Amino acid sequence: MNNFNEFCEKVQSEKDFFKPLAFALGVGYFGQKSKELIYIDFANVNYMQNFGTFAVYFKELALNNYKNESEFCIELKEEQIKNILKHFECFENDGKRHENIISLKAALKNIKNERFFLVALNNDEAPKSIASVYLKLHLLSRQFVKPREINLNGAFGLLKNLAWSNSKPYELEYLREFEAELKFSKTYPEIDFVDKFPRYLQTIIPADNTRILDTSKVRLGAHLANGTTIMPGASYVNFNAGTLGSVMCEGRISSSAIVGEGSDVGGGASILGVLSGTDGTPISVGKRCLLGANSVTGIVLGDDCIIDAGIAILGGSKVELLLCDGLKNANPNFNFDKNVYKAKELSGLNALHFRLNSTNGKLQVGFNKKAIKLNKDLH
Repeated sequence: MNNFNEFCEKVQSEKDFFKPLAFALGVGYFGQKSKELIYIDFANVNYMQNFGTFAVYFKELALNNYKNESEFCIELKEEQIKNILKHFECFENDGKRHENIISLKAALKNIKNERFFLVALNNDEAPKSIASVYLKLHLLSRQFVKPREINLNGAFGLLKNLAWSNSKPYELEYLREFEAELKFSKTYPEIDFVDKFPRYLQTIIPADNTRILDTSKVRLGAHLANGTTIMPGASYVNFNAGTLGSVMCEGRISSSAIVGEGSDVGGGASILGVLSGTDGTPISVGKRCLLGANSVTGIVLGDDCIIDAGIAILGGSKVELLLCDGLKNANPNFNFDKNVYKAKELSGLNALHFRLNSTNGKLQVGFNKKAIKLNKDLH
């Protein structure tokens, strides 16, 4: 153990050594026709941690030339994996679980049939490769970073649209070219879906208190905090979106949208994404909020807010204010000086209750007197 620590300290003291933002060992999937890397999967990832492990990679793979790169992806050969593992022999019988060592051993066991890659991010620039996109998606879904905290600009354009069958990707060009041969030999794959993103449950093992009742409802890159429940039906969570605590979701959480702890996204409710009806401002829903069935929100909601069922609150929606001391106390820094507001003017305020006056048809907003509490037995 002392020798390992001394080795790592020595490597890290070298002038060309660098600490990556994130790194992981992954297994590659290659196009049946193009033979290019089309997907990479990781068993664990490291985010601003385990620099001793990276020091071993740095020395054995001569990574000093990658110091000024924003990202890199290097294929590991069998002999390199063996040499890397020798450095970790001192941990063999310490009784602890070391995820990086487990990954290396699994890679060595399967190296005859598969290809393995070290993928690293040195900084958070826009991704330049498929490998770095998948590493960033894992950082989100493994809860190392929250939605909007990592640069995914251009990620969608880097990924290929693929047919997925039993967690394996197929190039559409390959299926078209060899359709007759595959079908007549009865080897045509049963396609589960076609998308640029795999599903969350294809590669992420959720927490014991997290439930996802339909695998098609969550993309890889979604951030699901422990205790989240994703019901079937109209629910959906996109990449770079998700929950920050226990949330009941029966509606749509579009890309870039975030829902706070204790909130309930009712059946068919929709939180608009940056490309679906907002002014480009990412939508957050605060803690203990309720979005009624089939409601829509296109503004940021603070804590303890309600949008009644069937109501669409968009940035330009005109709402009549029902002012009371409770609303003032919940928002002491806001000057309530008008009778009618555009909804976006109330963006981010707490304890708002949006409703429709059934007598005159006006949208109104008042003080939310109801406490939103999720059923603890269900989370």
